[in-house]
Amino acid sequence: MIRWIAAVGALVISLDSTMNIAFPAIAAAFAVPPERVRWVIVCYVLVYALLSLVAGALADRVGHGRVFRLGLALSVIAFVMGGLAPTFGWLLIARVLQGLGGGCVYGTAPGLVTLGVASDQRGRALGFLAAAMGLGLTVGPVIAGVLVDAFGWRAVFHLRVPLMLATLIWAVRVVPGAPAPRAPRVVAAGELLRGRVLFPGALSFVANAGMFAIWLLAPFYLVAGRGMSATVAGVLFMLTPLGTTLAAPLAGRLSDRTAARVPVAVGLGLEAAGLALLSRADPTSPLLVVVIALFAAGFGLGTFQVPNMAVTMAAFPALQQGAAGGFAFLARTLGVVTGVLGLAQLFAVRRLSVGLAPAAAEAFLAAGIAVGLAAIVAGVIRAPAS
Repeated sequence: MIRWIAAVGALVISLDSTMNIAFPAIAAAFAVPPERVRWVIVCYVLVYALLSLVAGALADRVGHGRVFRLGLALSVIAFVMGGLAPTFGWLLIARVLQGLGGGCVYGTAPGLVTLGVASDQRGRALGFLAAAMGLGLTVGPVIAGVLVDAFGWRAVFHLRVPLMLATLIWAVRVVPGAPAPRAPRVVAAGELLRGRVLFPGALSFVANAGMFAIWLLAPFYLVAGRGMSATVAGVLFMLTPLGTTLAAPLAGRLSDRTAARVPVAVGLGLEAAGLALLSRADPTSPLLVVVIALFAAGFGLGTFQVPNMAVTMAAFPALQQGAAGGFAFLARTLGVVTGVLGLAQLFAVRRLSVGLAPAAAEAFLAAGIAVGLAAIVAGVIRAPAS
């Protein structure tokens, strides 16, 4: 039951994918250029990136349930604030608070689903969690498209208030607060700087940095570049998280049966191929090309993400699985922040001289090259043993 609550909490947090389809409407409502919308991502993702490791390590000492429930409560408050934000600045403040809640949930969810699980079933448990998160990422854009067209962008915040409140009530009733057993100490910095921890962390950093070329720029390409409605764009945009959702449980089972190196490298390669194909798309490109590119990138990330996280979790002892999960999310979200800032800056500079669609294509290509290099490294270099 606890793993189901952890998965549902992570699913509702992952419904933040509703924000991406709302970006054009948010930019129009507050009269800000597309590249400034990156701060809506950064204020959320950077905060939960920094907090996820702290929350996971703290949970090993005071209890995963306590930190998890705190994250759910903070998220409810943040969703209310976001839906009522009168200015762009207030929206960013709400996103910071949302990041605090998300960090507590994401930092404890991997530990909650793997506590008490045998090492040869860890990949399957993480695949279950990743599939739940992928489901939230998948349905979010479709729901957002309908809500934004019908009620405006604020509805993407209003939607999540009752969902998270119900999850919080469920967690208070079922998830124990006290740690059982308790970690003897907080994870030391030296334990995080080992090669077997840093190597998968570096790969996750690059994979997620590249993927946010899609999460940030694809909505503008689909809505502004191709003239689609938010609803139609949401249906197409969901192909990326749908690919991740379908790949995650398969990759989890595979990682329990074979070395992680193969699915990690193959997943990165697929993601790179999807990004490269998307870089060739323009407003007149066949829709099938865009469909294949979006799905391939997402399926590649899902194939990579689960076995790579399993490697990270296996590098820590059983009583430090909170810290392990927190580090895994720290690495991936620092990649997200770097990708958003770097690719958005590239897009902003090039958009002024070549236009929206060509600038987005250049950002997709840069991301594809980076992820492709990571795939080569993952396939050639073995992860350090210590």
